[in-house]
Amino acid sequence: MNATAPMNARPLPTTIPEYLEQLRAALKGADPAMVQDALYDAEEYLRSELAEQAGRSEAEVIASVAGSYGAPEEVAEIYRETEVTVNRALRQPRPPQRRSLAGRFFGVAADPHTYGALFYMLLSMATGIFYFTWVTAGASLSAGLLVMIIGVPLLVLFLMSVRLLSLVEGRIVETLLGVRMPRRPLYTQRDKPWLKRLGELFTDWRTWSAMAYMVLMMPLGVAYFATTVVLLTVAASLLISPFAAILGYAGSGIHLDGLSVSLTDHWSIALVAFVAGFLLLFAILHLARLVGRFHGWLAKHLLVRDPVV
Repeated sequence: MNATAPMNARPLPTTIPEYLEQLRAALKGADPAMVQDALYDAEEYLRSELAEQAGRSEAEVIASVAGSYGAPEEVAEIYRETEVTVNRALRQPRPPQRRSLAGRFFGVAADPHTYGALFYMLLSMATGIFYFTWVTAGASLSAGLLVMIIGVPLLVLFLMSVRLLSLVEGRIVETLLGVRMPRRPLYTQRDKPWLKRLGELFTDWRTWSAMAYMVLMMPLGVAYFATTVVLLTVAASLLISPFAAILGYAGSGIHLDGLSVSLTDHWSIALVAFVAGFLLLFAILHLARLVGRFHGWLAKHLLVRDPVV
């Protein structure tokens, strides 16, 4: 450290775990997904430098790269600034704020995240079925084979696959719902004994919360998909009913328990049905945005946590 460094500056770490611990401390309060990415990138860079400079100690390598990569506090500040810059660059244009009730109701159509959430609701049944099948089949097969030697490595591979799938799901959530999710795998200290790392795989609550998320995706996905399809079908039927009446479609009308009203004979009802379908369409968009916010919150809490060095 040079003579101009602040008196309260922390000494430069001498090992990679110390560097990562200082980096994590410097990023305290930041988005957990960003912290996970920062730790993973720092470890990758430091270990690649250590491999290239095999004849030097960790302390010497860290001291030599401090000028190019930066001290933990400097790297943390760069990540905070970069996160803000990237978020601004990738952020969709915000729709103008509307004060009137009608403006807020119809303005949902100008929010790009609304359509991402709507698409996610339609996609979630397929992903939910896949996740549920993968977790239940993998867990039952691994548990059933634990009495054999092959059962333990199979269980480890299954838990690692759950982490991989959670990373994939995170990318889908971030793309469609606009919630910041990890872009790198969960950091693990690679110089720890493999038995300790294996134990952390089992004791890390995020492994089990990711499994719980994937099991939940089955009923949630079915509910999201069914709700979306039913409401869109009803809205579309109401919207096209006047046009069906104009074309003289014999089945155009409202039929409820013996009550049948032909739209070709009651144009006022046809117009009311059209208006109801139009309003329902925007109500569906509001519902999609609400579901998107809820599911983003759920994914954030079950798939992301503060990495621990």
